[in-house]
Amino acid sequence: MITLFHAPQSRSTRIVALLKDLDALDAVRIETVTIPRMDGSGARDPRNPHPEGKVPLLDHDGILVRESSAIIQYLAELFPKIGLGIPAGHPQRGAYLGWLAWYAGVVEPVLTLEAIGLDHPAIARTFRTSADIKVRLAETLKDRPFLLGDHFSAADLLLHSPYAWFGKPGEPTIDAWVDRCTDRPGARFAAEFDARRAAA
Repeated sequence: MITLFHAPQSRSTRIVALLKDLDALDAVRIETVTIPRMDGSGARDPRNPHPEGKVPLLDHDGILVRESSAIIQYLAELFPKIGLGIPAGHPQRGAYLGWLAWYAGVVEPVLTLEAIGLDHPAIARTFRTSADIKVRLAETLKDRPFLLGDHFSAADLLLHSPYAWFGKPGEPTIDAWVDRCTDRPGARFAAEFDARRAAA
Protein backbone atom coordinates (compact mmCIF):
# COMPACT_ATOMS: atom_id res chain seq x y z
CA MET A 1 0.00 0.00 0.00
CA ILE A 2 1.13 3.53 -0.78
CA THR A 3 -0.07 6.43 1.36
CA LEU A 4 0.60 10.12 0.96
CA PHE A 5 0.28 12.11 4.18
CA HIS A 6 -1.04 15.48 3.08
CA ALA A 7 -2.13 18.74 4.66
CA PRO A 8 -4.24 21.03 2.46
CA GLN A 9 -2.53 24.17 1.18
CA SER A 10 0.95 23.05 2.12
CA ARG A 11 4.02 21.74 0.32
CA SER A 12 2.26 18.41 -0.08
CA THR A 13 -0.32 19.97 -2.40
CA ARG A 14 2.18 19.69 -5.24
CA ILE A 15 2.40 15.94 -4.58
CA VAL A 16 -1.37 15.65 -4.93
CA ALA A 17 -1.02 17.48 -8.27
CA LEU A 18 1.73 15.06 -9.30
CA LEU A 19 -0.43 12.04 -8.49
CA LYS A 20 -3.14 13.39 -10.77
CA ASP A 21 -0.67 14.14 -13.57
CA LEU A 22 0.86 10.66 -13.17
CA ASP A 23 -2.62 9.07 -13.38
CA ALA A 24 -1.78 7.44 -10.04
CA LEU A 25 -4.64 8.60 -7.81
CA ASP A 26 -6.17 5.11 -7.75
CA ALA A 27 -2.87 3.61 -6.59
CA VAL A 28 -2.07 6.02 -3.75
CA ARG A 29 -4.24 6.68 -0.71
CA ILE A 30 -4.21 10.31 0.42
CA GLU A 31 -4.39 10.65 4.19
CA THR A 32 -5.24 14.21 5.22
CA VAL A 33 -3.51 15.26 8.42
CA THR A 34 -2.99 18.46 10.37
CA ILE A 35 0.35 20.22 10.73
CA PRO A 36 1.58 23.18 12.78
CA ARG A 37 1.16 26.31 10.64
CA MET A 38 3.34 29.42 10.50
CA ASP A 39 0.51 31.52 11.93
CA GLY A 40 0.35 29.34 15.04
CA SER A 41 -2.73 27.39 13.98
CA GLY A 42 -2.84 23.67 13.48
CA ALA A 43 -1.06 20.96 15.39
CA ARG A 44 1.00 17.86 14.89
CA ASP A 45 -1.19 14.92 13.90
CA PRO A 46 -0.51 11.64 15.74
CA ARG A 47 -1.58 9.73 12.62
CA ASN A 48 1.33 11.21 10.67
CA PRO A 49 4.47 9.03 10.99
CA HIS A 50 6.81 11.80 9.80
CA PRO A 51 9.38 12.14 12.60
CA GLU A 52 8.93 15.92 12.63
CA GLY A 53 5.18 15.92 11.98
CA LYS A 54 5.62 17.51 8.56
CA VAL A 55 4.24 16.87 5.08
CA PRO A 56 4.61 15.57 2.48
CA LEU A 57 5.46 12.07 3.58
CA LEU A 58 5.07 8.97 1.45
CA ASP A 59 4.68 5.55 3.05
CA HIS A 60 5.24 2.71 0.58
CA ASP A 61 4.65 -0.58 2.38
CA GLY A 62 6.31 0.77 5.50
CA ILE A 63 9.20 2.48 3.71
CA LEU A 64 9.03 6.22 4.42
CA VAL A 65 10.10 8.73 1.79
CA ARG A 66 10.53 12.34 2.95
CA GLU A 67 11.19 15.66 1.20
CA SER A 68 9.32 16.87 -1.88
CA SER A 69 12.15 16.45 -4.37
CA ALA A 70 12.76 12.84 -3.28
CA ILE A 71 9.04 12.01 -3.26
CA ILE A 72 8.59 13.52 -6.71
CA GLN A 73 11.47 11.53 -8.15
CA TYR A 74 10.26 8.36 -6.39
CA LEU A 75 6.70 8.63 -7.68
CA ALA A 76 7.69 9.63 -11.21
CA GLU A 77 9.84 6.50 -11.40
CA LEU A 78 7.23 4.30 -9.73
CA PHE A 79 4.55 5.42 -12.24
CA PRO A 80 6.49 5.95 -15.47
CA LYS A 81 3.78 5.52 -18.12
CA ILE A 82 2.96 9.24 -18.42
CA GLY A 83 6.63 10.12 -18.79
CA LEU A 84 6.99 12.88 -16.20
CA GLY A 85 10.29 11.47 -14.96
CA ILE A 86 13.48 10.96 -16.92
CA PRO A 87 14.79 7.39 -16.72
CA ALA A 88 18.38 6.33 -16.14
CA GLY A 89 20.33 6.33 -19.39
CA HIS A 90 18.28 9.10 -21.00
CA PRO A 91 20.35 12.06 -22.27
CA GLN A 92 18.30 14.47 -20.14
CA ARG A 93 18.58 12.44 -16.92
CA GLY A 94 21.42 14.56 -15.54
CA ALA A 95 19.64 17.84 -16.22
CA TYR A 96 16.43 16.49 -14.70
CA LEU A 97 18.15 15.36 -11.49
CA GLY A 98 20.01 18.67 -11.39
CA TRP A 99 16.76 20.64 -11.43
CA LEU A 100 15.32 18.53 -8.58
CA ALA A 101 18.46 19.00 -6.48
CA TRP A 102 18.70 22.71 -7.33
CA TYR A 103 15.18 23.22 -6.05
CA ALA A 104 15.91 21.54 -2.70
CA GLY A 105 19.38 22.99 -2.24
CA VAL A 106 18.94 26.50 -3.64
CA VAL A 107 15.44 27.61 -4.64
CA GLU A 108 13.46 26.70 -1.54
CA PRO A 109 16.03 28.04 0.96
CA VAL A 110 16.49 31.31 -0.94
CA LEU A 111 12.80 32.02 -1.49
CA THR A 112 11.87 31.02 2.05
CA LEU A 113 14.53 33.24 3.60
CA GLU A 114 13.44 36.11 1.37
CA ALA A 115 9.78 35.60 2.29
CA ILE A 116 10.56 35.92 6.01
CA GLY A 117 12.80 38.93 5.46
CA LEU A 118 16.22 37.44 6.15
CA ASP A 119 19.14 38.75 4.10
CA HIS A 120 22.89 38.40 4.54
CA PRO A 121 25.84 38.38 2.10
CA ALA A 122 26.69 34.84 3.18
CA ILE A 123 23.25 33.66 2.05
CA ALA A 124 23.85 35.05 -1.43
CA ARG A 125 27.36 33.58 -1.60
CA THR A 126 26.19 30.17 -0.43
CA PHE A 127 22.80 29.78 -2.07
CA ARG A 128 22.57 32.68 -4.61
CA THR A 129 19.75 35.22 -4.66
CA SER A 130 16.18 35.22 -5.92
CA ALA A 131 17.41 37.43 -8.77
CA ASP A 132 19.98 34.76 -9.71
CA ILE A 133 17.24 32.13 -9.64
CA LYS A 134 15.07 34.21 -11.97
CA VAL A 135 17.97 34.74 -14.38
CA ARG A 136 18.66 31.01 -14.61
CA LEU A 137 15.00 30.14 -15.11
CA ALA A 138 14.45 32.89 -17.68
CA GLU A 139 17.55 31.88 -19.66
CA THR A 140 16.45 28.25 -19.66
CA LEU A 141 12.88 29.05 -20.68
CA LYS A 142 13.58 31.73 -23.29
CA ASP A 143 13.37 29.28 -26.20
CA ARG A 144 11.34 26.42 -24.76
CA PRO A 145 8.02 26.00 -22.94
CA PHE A 146 9.37 23.78 -20.15
CA LEU A 147 12.66 23.23 -18.36
CA LEU A 148 13.67 20.21 -20.43
CA GLY A 149 12.14 21.32 -23.72
CA ASP A 150 8.68 20.77 -25.16
CA HIS A 151 7.63 18.20 -22.56
CA PHE A 152 6.29 19.03 -19.08
CA SER A 153 8.18 17.03 -16.48
CA ALA A 154 8.15 16.47 -12.73
CA ALA A 155 10.95 19.05 -12.55
CA ASP A 156 8.56 21.73 -13.86
CA LEU A 157 5.96 20.67 -11.31
CA LEU A 158 8.42 21.12 -8.47
CA LEU A 159 10.24 24.26 -9.66
CA HIS A 160 7.15 26.29 -10.50
CA SER A 161 5.46 25.53 -7.17
CA PRO A 162 6.90 28.37 -5.06
CA TYR A 163 5.77 30.90 -7.67
CA ALA A 164 2.33 29.33 -7.71
CA TRP A 165 2.32 29.78 -3.91
CA PHE A 166 4.06 33.14 -3.38
CA GLY A 167 3.03 34.72 -6.68
CA LYS A 168 4.62 35.03 -10.09
CA PRO A 169 7.92 36.94 -10.14
CA GLY A 170 6.94 39.49 -12.79
CA GLU A 171 9.39 38.23 -15.42
CA PRO A 172 7.33 37.50 -18.56
CA THR A 173 9.10 34.30 -19.57
CA ILE A 174 8.85 32.81 -16.09
CA ASP A 175 5.30 34.07 -15.57
CA ALA A 176 4.17 32.37 -18.79
CA TRP A 177 5.83 29.12 -17.68
CA VAL A 178 4.11 29.29 -14.29
CA ASP A 179 0.79 29.81 -16.09
CA ARG A 180 1.43 26.75 -18.28
CA CYS A 181 2.23 24.66 -15.20
CA THR A 182 -0.75 25.83 -13.14
CA ASP A 183 -3.11 25.26 -16.06
CA ARG A 184 -2.44 21.52 -16.01
CA PRO A 185 -4.99 18.97 -14.80
CA GLY A 186 -2.91 18.11 -11.73
CA ALA A 187 -2.68 21.68 -10.47
CA ARG A 188 -6.40 22.26 -10.98
CA PHE A 189 -7.28 18.97 -9.29
CA ALA A 190 -5.03 19.69 -6.28
CA ALA A 191 -6.57 23.13 -5.77
CA GLU A 192 -10.09 21.67 -5.87
CA PHE A 193 -9.06 18.75 -3.64
CA ASP A 194 -7.65 21.13 -1.01
CA ALA A 195 -10.72 23.34 -1.15
CA ARG A 196 -12.97 20.34 -0.50
CA ARG A 197 -10.82 19.08 2.37
CA ALA A 198 -10.58 22.53 3.95
CA ALA A 199 -14.37 22.88 3.81
CA ALA A 200 -15.02 19.44 5.30
